Amino acid sequence: MKLIKYPLWIIYRVWFYVLVGLTIVVLFPLLFISILKSSWYPFFFRLARVWSKCILIGMGFYWRVKWTQKLEKGQSYIFVANHTSMTDIMLMLVIIKDHPFVFVGKKELARIPLFGYFYKRTCILVDRGNAMSRQAVFRRAQQRIESGLSICIFPEGGVPPESVVLDRFKMGAFRLAIDHNLPLVPITFFDNKKRLSYTFFSGSPGKMRALGHPFLYPKDYEKNATKKMSSEVYDLLLKSLKKGFN
Repeated sequence: MKLIKYPLWIIYRVWFYVLVGLTIVVLFPLLFISILKSSWYPFFFRLARVWSKCILIGMGFYWRVKWTQKLEKGQSYIFVANHTSMTDIMLMLVIIKDHPFVFVGKKELARIPLFGYFYKRTCILVDRGNAMSRQAVFRRAQQRIESGLSICIFPEGGVPPESVVLDRFKMGAFRLAIDHNLPLVPITFFDNKKRLSYTFFSGSPGKMRALGHPFLYPKDYEKNATKKMSSEVYDLLLKSLKKGFN
């Protein structure tokens, strides 16, 4: 049975990369215009959502998101989620509609052809092995927040091995929430690893479910706020992953 699946997995994986590249090529003129001015970022964000939907639908994915608390119009947030798949970026863009956000991500992704061109011009890149780079993230994030945007970070700092349900968190997202007094929105992705993990011979069409948990507010924390918030979100996501989507 697996011998039959291997060629299908290869075709499916190649199709994903074709979709990513093809949609960028089709949207390239509009995407290029949208990054000419930083104030045009909300336009780029809408285009990125179209790009994401095209890829998810083209891969045979259908999504469902459940919010336990509503996002308020005009409010900036720090969005965090577990990181399991190459599709996490697309799903995050699709489920957050009216709150343009900027990803904070590792600089290595900027090397990807086509995708990397826009990634490095619109996202906040971080070299986790460089202390100065990490400090620069906070300055750039502050500029984005002051312009009315939100921030999205995958606090695991990368995709963990397949055997790891949820890796330990970096502190950056929680420091940003506390430093800027922004609500932090924890989100659990339940199916992305199954849909398209980083294991080459894997993946299948199907459902992608996400759960938006109650927001965390910096004002509710005092001593060791960063560590306490991080620990609370970690326990929350781990518990929801073990319990499943209801």
